[in-house]
Amino acid sequence: MRRRATAAWRWPVLALALTACSPEAPLAPQPAPSAPPSAPSTARTTAAPTTASAPAAPWQVGARPLPRRPDGFGEVEPTPPELVNRALPTKDLLPPPAGNAYASTISAVPADVLARSTWQPACPVQAGDLRYLTMSFWGFDGRAHTGEMLVNATGAAGIAKVFGQLFAARFPLEEMRVTAADELTAPPTGDGNSTSAFVCRPARGQTTWSAHAYGLAVDVNPFCNPYTQGDLVLPELASAYVDRSRGRPGMVVAGDATVRAFAAIGWSWGGKWRSPTDRMHFTATGH
Repeated sequence: MRRRATAAWRWPVLALALTACSPEAPLAPQPAPSAPPSAPSTARTTAAPTTASAPAAPWQVGARPLPRRPDGFGEVEPTPPELVNRALPTKDLLPPPAGNAYASTISAVPADVLARSTWQPACPVQAGDLRYLTMSFWGFDGRAHTGEMLVNATGAAGIAKVFGQLFAARFPLEEMRVTAADELTAPPTGDGNSTSAFVCRPARGQTTWSAHAYGLAVDVNPFCNPYTQGDLVLPELASAYVDRSRGRPGMVVAGDATVRAFAAIGWSWGGKWRSPTDRMHFTATGH
């Protein structure tokens, strides 16, 4: 998320409630978005509106900590103008796919990747039961990139297939990287947008483990698909994306390519839940 900028939204030590299908159908391609492993840097910038008298001020993800609410999350603030129609460029952490063709790999988790992840011996899944995936994805910059993800071995092949279908549909992702341990306790900034799976943490407001702690859940473009419960919005600056009546690239909506692709491997979508509504969340466990 230090000061290391991060695109993953943060989990406070005391949290609320995350427990996080539709029939398979042909994917309808989305319009093209306009415009190995080492510890990645996650700073992300985009040009803010310029004036004749002042240079553009870039938006840097993770640069401004938010004051905390009593529940430990950051204060929910209006979405900054630069992020209302979010289309930040992707910084390549791994070499992009050759020839803009989808490519994926599945392997045991390399020691250096495990060391920079949230895994530790107290986690409810053994390191040997996780897999390290690299997968192609389209960025909001209209270019093909390669991302990384840790998932449970039982779901690895299915997840690689899902993201292959999203690549074919040109569904854009801002970034895809392994969540680092220090992100779990870093101050909230409310502007992260990393697509990720394994994170060793409890479910919000509970003592039981999240499906993410088993590598059996994936969050897709969190900023574009925020979690809501009562007055809480996560990420905390993503309020502009709570209104789903105006479609923007990277949003997940009922029956779309993303929902159908996950449903085809038996994973359900938290966007169907009423309270909380977890639009980013896909899970193999129903939680």
